[in-house]
Amino acid sequence: MYGDEATIRRILTELGDTWAVVGLSSNRNRAAYGVAQVLQRFGKRVVPVHPKAETVHGEQGYASLADIPFAVDVVDVFVNSELAGAVAEEAVGKDAKGVWFQLGVVDEAAWERTRAAGLDMVMDRCPAIEIPRLG
Repeated sequence: MYGDEATIRRILTELGDTWAVVGLSSNRNRAAYGVAQVLQRFGKRVVPVHPKAETVHGEQGYASLADIPFAVDVVDVFVNSELAGAVAEEAVGKDAKGVWFQLGVVDEAAWERTRAAGLDMVMDRCPAIEIPRLG
């Protein structure tokens, strides 16, 4: 289990409301699109991060985390597991407070490095499933 209930709750309720969603594009058929909508309904500012830098759900997109000109609280990762570790390292460099790897995104080495850097992290879970459970 990569993220106990206390960590999940802390990321969703205490770390801040600006979430960079890596892999979010205007493609409505991708999971990131729907999850971002749920996060917005629960008060999160969703910042799309995708090579196309598209505006999604009314928010300006950026090609990379480094391109975002303001602080990000949580980095939500919707990329293949092989690419996720590099994104987690970028999140550490961006001074994010938390990293969330979506369902199916697993990189144990990235998990260890990110937590060792002092960030809260959840892996192989979905915030759109977890946030309504907080009640």
